[in-house]
Amino acid sequence: METRTLLLDTAEKIFADHCDKTLLDSAEAGRFPEGLLSVIREGGFQQLAMTSSGVDLADALAVLKAAGRHAVPLPLAEIVLSNRWLDRDDALVSIGTGDAESARGVPWGRRADAVISLTPDGSACLLRDLTVTEGINLAGEPRDSVRAARSERLDISEDTHTLLALSRVVMMAGGLERALELSLAYVTEREQFGRPIARFQAIQHHMAVMAAETAAAIRAADAALAGLGSDRSVEEVAVAKSRVGEAVGVVAELAHQVHGAMGYTHEHRLHHTTRRLWSWRDEYGTERHWQERLGRRLTALVAAEGPDALWSFIATRE
Repeated sequence: METRTLLLDTAEKIFADHCDKTLLDSAEAGRFPEGLLSVIREGGFQQLAMTSSGVDLADALAVLKAAGRHAVPLPLAEIVLSNRWLDRDDALVSIGTGDAESARGVPWGRRADAVISLTPDGSACLLRDLTVTEGINLAGEPRDSVRAARSERLDISEDTHTLLALSRVVMMAGGLERALELSLAYVTEREQFGRPIARFQAIQHHMAVMAAETAAAIRAADAALAGLGSDRSVEEVAVAKSRVGEAVGVVAELAHQVHGAMGYTHEHRLHHTTRRLWSWRDEYGTERHWQERLGRRLTALVAAEGPDALWSFIATRE
């Protein structure tokens, strides 16, 4: 069995066993899931992206798809990437954007032992002895602001912003799968006028659109993972973040439509997925941000090599 399949299957089992609605509601109420973190550490998932792990970075980040499917209420992407950049896993380090003294939008900053702050100029600082101002995103996930009494500059050779954007791409791909799965189960079980609503043409149309958008998003995410380490990895992430973000808008809307009033209740699990999708969509660059970045790259390519280079770029990976 190949490495990625083995990792995904293992992660799927762990998250399916532990990430029930009770845990998600508890995390949304502000209680950190220590038990789940212990299970993840026992499985060594926090070490996957470390250079000493022997696991390819693309395979390590692919695990985030399972995390997105199950709305894992941990800053797993931040844990995995911070451990890689610090080359250690003895503390919980989260990540945010800011400067050498502070950071904002930090997942579970209130629980973090330290925070990596990514600055606008592309540098990074490790913040310690934190003062935390708590906040949340649309999904109720902690997104805190922190200020440090001590900080040190980090030397990270990788494109941190692009890797974090890719983490959201992969998580959204998993969330889209989950939204489709929940919708399919609901329309099959829910009856109206004596038959399942899945037999109504309008519902069938919605489900077909959702399936197509989800498939396109997964393909874009897979392409971005496959492009890691190449000279066009940034462009692959730009395409994926744009395409997956567009799919989120369509799939989340249709998922709530096919669920009807039930999908808007707190008691149903759909909102744990759709609110995360809407939140992750805007983290580390909106569709517009990445589309503009890709547009500038392609404009420069055409200016330098002529219009024929554009088709070569689109149709090949060379």
